[in-house]
Amino acid sequence: MENERLEWLEQVEGVLDTLNQGVIITDDCHKIVYANELFLEMVGRAREEMLGNSGKDFFAVEDQPILARHIEIGQAAGRNRFEFYLPHPTGARLPVVITAKTLEDPDGRQFAVVTFTDITEQKRAETELRDANTLLEARAREIEEELTLASRVQQSLAPKSLVWGTASVETFYQPVRSIGGDFGLVTPSEDQLDLLVCDVSGHGISSALVANRIYTETMSQIERGEGLAPMMRHLNRFVIQNLGSSVFYFTMAAARLSRDGRSLEFAGAGHPPAMLVRPGQVPQLLESRSVVLGFLPDAVDSEATMELPVQKGDRLVIYTDGLTENFNDQNEMLGVDGLSEIVRTTSTLPLPEMKDKMLEGIAQFRSGPPADDMSLVLVEIA
Repeated sequence: MENERLEWLEQVEGVLDTLNQGVIITDDCHKIVYANELFLEMVGRAREEMLGNSGKDFFAVEDQPILARHIEIGQAAGRNRFEFYLPHPTGARLPVVITAKTLEDPDGRQFAVVTFTDITEQKRAETELRDANTLLEARAREIEEELTLASRVQQSLAPKSLVWGTASVETFYQPVRSIGGDFGLVTPSEDQLDLLVCDVSGHGISSALVANRIYTETMSQIERGEGLAPMMRHLNRFVIQNLGSSVFYFTMAAARLSRDGRSLEFAGAGHPPAMLVRPGQVPQLLESRSVVLGFLPDAVDSEATMELPVQKGDRLVIYTDGLTENFNDQNEMLGVDGLSEIVRTTSTLPLPEMKDKMLEGIAQFRSGPPADDMSLVLVEIA
């Protein structure tokens, strides 16, 4: 019978020697009776050091209860597979997956076949992934902080509501992301009130950077007292020469109101029509005479501006297409006609309330959140 047991054990060892894993066999007293070459390489020990000894004896004393607990849990669950480590005489710890299976020899004596799979590369990859994720999370926090600061800066540039001479102004600005490509200007001077909205193509950081650069250049033109048409020609040339044509384009609507509030100059470039409305009446649409800016050197029309007589109670509405390009749940777009009707029905309200009701009407029409930046400037001539 002993010969049969030895033959059985030799057969088992022959099979285990072919595995690409460290393997030991322990008897029913938990003593090692076999260790393959790969296992001996893993633990850095000679075969004679291992045979006849308990595997747990080679682990640090403080880790032996943890190992025993892993084995106990595995046996209770009907499986015995867990991650642990193999100790090395140098003090190194080799990460492994340990599996164990019980076999019986011809005499009914139980042996445990324990395999050890080296997972060093897996652990290295996991560590590198954790480190990369930590760096990405830190960078994401930095970007979020930068976007928050950029948003505050951009919001600080948004025009504010004001009263100037015979005119009252209400404004609204909302980027679809943290920052956006819209901006508005309300710039009073001694003799005139300049009003402007601009919409740079795209969304997000790149559009916001371009919009802020155009904003600065526009302010410079206004401070120099340039006319609306020369200002647009300069901005068109500036973007083509300095920011690269075909990369970005922008549209613009600008108005200039005289001090006495009786003369209004308007110019648009590829922009949705502004609206001049008398309370309760259908708005007059002020169409752009020039095409979008930033593409063509001659984008600004030779007769880019129009002069409009205005009277007490008239209101001017200039806006970006974030107000018109909204869709309901039937995929119908609000459009200029829809916005015109909202303007007409709200134009009898006090100006601040008109602004709120306009935005409320747009939100009620729209299905879902806004898809584009929104800028709005309302002017009432008293």
